[in-house]
Amino acid sequence: MKNFKILSLVFITSIAAGYAQDIDQAKKAMDAEQYEKAKVVLKNNLQAKPDNGKAAFLLGNIYLKQNIEDSAKIFFQRGLSTSDGVKLSTIGLGHIDLENGNTAAAQSKFDQVLAQLKKRDIEEYVYIAQAYMNNSKPDYKAAINLLTKAQTANPNDASIKLALGDAYYGDRSQNEAYVSYRDAYAIDNSMLRAKMQLGVLLKGAKAYEEAIKAYNEVLAINPNYGPVFRELAETYYLWANNKTSTYTENISKALSNYEKYLSLTDYSLPSRMRHADFLILAKDFKALEAEANEMKKLDKVNPRILRYLGYSAYQNGNYDSAISALTEYITKGTNKVIAADYYNLGLAKVAKSIAADGKTVDAAALSMGTADIKKSLEIDLAIANGLNEVAKKYFTQKLYPVASALFELAITNPDSKNYLEDNVYYGLSVLTENRGKELKDVNMVALQNADKAMDAVITATPNYQEAYLYKARINSTMEKDDVMAATYEKYLEIVLAKGEAEITKNKTKVTESYNSIGAFHANTDKAKAKEYFAKTLALDPTNTYATESLKKLK
Repeated sequence: MKNFKILSLVFITSIAAGYAQDIDQAKKAMDAEQYEKAKVVLKNNLQAKPDNGKAAFLLGNIYLKQNIEDSAKIFFQRGLSTSDGVKLSTIGLGHIDLENGNTAAAQSKFDQVLAQLKKRDIEEYVYIAQAYMNNSKPDYKAAINLLTKAQTANPNDASIKLALGDAYYGDRSQNEAYVSYRDAYAIDNSMLRAKMQLGVLLKGAKAYEEAIKAYNEVLAINPNYGPVFRELAETYYLWANNKTSTYTENISKALSNYEKYLSLTDYSLPSRMRHADFLILAKDFKALEAEANEMKKLDKVNPRILRYLGYSAYQNGNYDSAISALTEYITKGTNKVIAADYYNLGLAKVAKSIAADGKTVDAAALSMGTADIKKSLEIDLAIANGLNEVAKKYFTQKLYPVASALFELAITNPDSKNYLEDNVYYGLSVLTENRGKELKDVNMVALQNADKAMDAVITATPNYQEAYLYKARINSTMEKDDVMAATYEKYLEIVLAKGEAEITKNKTKVTESYNSIGAFHANTDKAKAKEYFAKTLALDPTNTYATESLKKLK
């Protein structure tokens, strides 16, 4: 019996060691962002040991990372009934409270856990800090305060240093983040994430080449550490967009590194969705459409796939498919609708409003499209930045009603990087659409708004001479001749002050101004009218309008 007891104890100890190895293996897989592999390990562990609270908590955490809240909650609640999982699962449920905006409930749960901790307890501090950081409304300062206390009690713990680095990074305290990441790696040189984050700091400082060198140092230690390839992809993407001369080369590198990241992690649906989000950023919509169709094979009912199909279909010119997919996604009340959903749906409807001849525009269909774009702006006004490129394309195609409708939406954001240019193009689109029409046929409201748009440009850049020219033409179209004449005068004042070269360069516009001012004075001040027509002929002796006008004034 004594030998049996000893053998039983050895057997039990070996089983416990095996469970601990499972947890370590799962944690390593999670750090490497191999979430599906970690889930398999943890589920097998729970099947063998149903009361393993730590395994239940880690599974819940993975589901939270993958935005599958219902599954996360199931495993956290399961952990509450285990001897070793109560504190951790309480933290997990508090994390869900934070995600749902219930800060008070989350704080109550966290306080409950903190009250039970001993001086040297570490893990719970880190997980509570991560809950503060890894939600839709992160509170980095709360994480910093918590981790600073933990660090005081445990000054040489690498996991606290790493979490503190993340908190400082989120709080935009770059120097403190650097020190924390550096110290974490110095304490534990197997902690590759800490070393990788030193490169992430360089990426945030737009030191892209230095960041890539830092990532390569990590790969020299472990060439199969997947997260580095994701960071490489994101760094090349940012480099491409910040230095447009490198765009083609660096976007290609970004996409290939992301593919490498997927090959080293997993091709699960959540990973494919993250890849799809990156393809949207990289504007590789052919690849996005292919990825969306692959995701559809994995899960035919997941609503987010409709989003990806809609975005890619619009960009690839399949407007009916885009409208169908995005309408289905938006009208399902359970889906989280973002600005880009309405934006892409609206743009697809706008494109659909143009007839096959490329000239005729269905006004009702155009209005439906702009209504959806307005909804996107109500969610996120910054999305107006993207309208500049789209609207200019329609402007160059001489589809002025479409261009003016989009530029009018673009200028609703005064903080847009294209705000002044959008105002100019809006005014030009409206002017071109209405110029030459009888007064009864012009869109007076649009012209008045175009006039205001030019005033906004003039206020911001009072020496931009073209704004005065366009404003004068807009007022001429509205037959507001006094404003027209005064604005042409302002245009001339700026051009003439620049000298002969500028006058010669803008000869046609200058004579237009002289003739228009002359015509304004023709019925009230013939001497002044003759003076302006004479100025036209001095610059252009063959100008027919000025010649004929002078004859009539004699």
